[in-house]
Amino acid sequence: MADTKYIFVTGGVSSSLGKGIIAASLAKLLQARGFKATIQKLDPYINVDPGTLNPYEHGECYVTEDGAETDLDLGHYERFLNVNTSQANNVTTGRIYQSVIEKERRGEFLGKTVQVVPHITNEIKERIQILGQNNEYDIVITEIGGTVGDIESLPYIEAVRQLKWELGDDNALVIHLTLVPYLSAAGELKTKPTQHSVKTLMESGIKADILVCRTEHELSDDIRRKLAIFCNVRQEAVIQSIDAPTIYDVPNMMLKEGLDTVVLKKLALPDDTTPNLERWNQFLKRHKNPKAEVHIGLIGKYVELQDSYKSILEAFIHAGAENEVYVNVEYIHSEFINDSTIHNKISHLDGVLVAPGFGERGIEGKIDAVRYARENGLPFLGICLGMQMAVIEFSRNVLQLKGANSTEMDPETKHPVIDLMEAQKEVTHKGGTMRLGSWDCELREGSIIHEVYGKDEIKERHRHRYEYNNKYKEQLENAGMLSTGINPETGLVEIVELKDHPWFVGVQYHPEYKSTVASPHPLFVSFVKATHEHSVKHKNAKMAQK
Repeated sequence: MADTKYIFVTGGVSSSLGKGIIAASLAKLLQARGFKATIQKLDPYINVDPGTLNPYEHGECYVTEDGAETDLDLGHYERFLNVNTSQANNVTTGRIYQSVIEKERRGEFLGKTVQVVPHITNEIKERIQILGQNNEYDIVITEIGGTVGDIESLPYIEAVRQLKWELGDDNALVIHLTLVPYLSAAGELKTKPTQHSVKTLMESGIKADILVCRTEHELSDDIRRKLAIFCNVRQEAVIQSIDAPTIYDVPNMMLKEGLDTVVLKKLALPDDTTPNLERWNQFLKRHKNPKAEVHIGLIGKYVELQDSYKSILEAFIHAGAENEVYVNVEYIHSEFINDSTIHNKISHLDGVLVAPGFGERGIEGKIDAVRYARENGLPFLGICLGMQMAVIEFSRNVLQLKGANSTEMDPETKHPVIDLMEAQKEVTHKGGTMRLGSWDCELREGSIIHEVYGKDEIKERHRHRYEYNNKYKEQLENAGMLSTGINPETGLVEIVELKDHPWFVGVQYHPEYKSTVASPHPLFVSFVKATHEHSVKHKNAKMAQK
């Protein structure tokens, strides 16, 4: 294909309407037709990246293969498309201004006054088109964060207006996602919020080519016609996005609505193939028709906001479908786990996952949860901080190293079984300075983890500052906590497991980032399988007692 086409997804009326899911679903349909598509997210906040944001503020921070700390929507993009994203797929206002200011300091603007227009908008346009260079992709979809009318979004909207004019009508289009609310008192859907949103967009010089309308009720032909007339779009370009049972239903819903067909027509692209969603629909069928159910406790300290653990929850969906079981995730706040509550909170579960996190709050509850899983033969998976808690628990209660801890929680601990990485000791800046991105790990033959992956070496994504302290490795190994995954360059222990336990694995990396619909992560698949086996065994034991 000669030129890359660009699609811009904007939002109006309300946040959290699902621009990321619509963008990912459209990209999935285009990919299923044979087009090479990718998605990028433009975030209007001034942080350089979400790496320093509290999970309560922004949800999970998603890490790419190249070590970029990005918006959680990039996780949706990868899960839907099964294609890696990179630093270029997420751009923030902070990064835009940082780049422009650095250029100004180098004298690149030849003494000109640096302004939002044209310098900031030009920088945005350049970033948008990076993914379209070298014709690597046929179509680049750009999701613009926030809602139309937000002050912080204005430079992005202006950049899109200019770029759409420069590229021409056949090479760029705008999809505007809005809300059509249902007023129960009146018993009808209301189109005025969408009309006002489209008007606000037009005041910025952009005409929406396609409307995607989030709604709780079916849009009648009369409502579609009304929206088409007053929002200046064709009626076939008014797309209904009704509330779905799962995000994975949305591609099929958009296919039924003809979103991909309208897009291809407007971009003057061939519409002579049918999307091949066979593999996708096989996953959906298994997901919606489980043969069993397991209960897994997610032990964390940000459990009030599910987006804090978005990739973990989605990885459980993928692994559950692969095992044909429904994974019922129970959120357990680690601050509320103690000797008097732990039995009631955990004894009925089929498995425990101790989640990643930072800081001292809720740590003792995580350690108690690890101990319960270890002593009661409960399948256990520890991720990042969860793996470190497993090492601390084992050191305290098996090795009897009183006060064993991480120097993150207790800098003065006598037994720093988890310590600050050597490379981190001179680091003063917090943003983008952790051990990030994809790293090699060699697996020990005969271990659970070697069986899980079926290979000798893997690459997984990291996000941490603290690490397993190799000074305690021999003691831990001799007592039964095996180091079964090692980074070949640094000797860093990345995986631990227990020798005499049905299924107990802790990993320093984040396997959840690499789980997709097409490729469920093997570690989650194995863990869910172990919880199902535990569930069956537990039920059989109860039956025998009767």
